[in-house]
Amino acid sequence: MINEIIKKNGITFGVTIGIVSALITSTIYAIDLNLFTSWWIGVLSILVYLTLGIILLSKTKKELNNVFSFKDAFTTYFIATLIGILISTLFNVLLFNFIDPSAKETLSELMIKYTVNMMQKFGTPASAINDAIAKMKENNPYSTLELLKGSIFSIVFSSIFGLILAAFFKSKSTQE
Repeated sequence: MINEIIKKNGITFGVTIGIVSALITSTIYAIDLNLFTSWWIGVLSILVYLTLGIILLSKTKKELNNVFSFKDAFTTYFIATLIGILISTLFNVLLFNFIDPSAKETLSELMIKYTVNMMQKFGTPASAINDAIAKMKENNPYSTLELLKGSIFSIVFSSIFGLILAAFFKSKSTQE
C-alpha cells in the first residue's frame, strides 16, 4: 500500500508538472515555433522539471518526518513524472493533431532545416544528410503515435533522474 502523503504529493506535483509543461509548450507555440528547435529551451525545461522534482522530494521527506526510503522517494517521483508526462503528452496530441495540425507540419520543416544545418556544421557528407532528410520526412515527431512513443522515452529518462534523486533524498538511516 502506498503511503497517503506519497500518493497525495505525487499526484499534486504530477498535475503541476503536466500543467507547467503545457504552459511551456503553449508559450513557445504562441511566441515562435522556431523556439522548439532551440537547445536552451530543452535545457531550461529539464532544469524546471528537475527543480520541481527536488521540491517534491524535499517536501515529501519533511512531511514523512525525514523517514524516506529509497523506494518511497522513487515512488513519489515516479508517480509525479508519470502523471506529468501523461498530461503533457495529451496536451501535445490535442495541440498538434486537433487544435492546429498545420503547426506540426511547420515544426517538421523547421526540424529538418535545423538538422541539416547541424549536420553541415559537422561536415556530414551530402548523401548522409539526404538520407537523414528522407527518414525525417517518413515520420512526424508530432503525430499522435510519435508523441506516445516519445512519452515512453520521457518516462525512461525521468526514471533515471528519479533513481538518482531517490538515492540522494533517501534517509541515511534506512537499511535496504
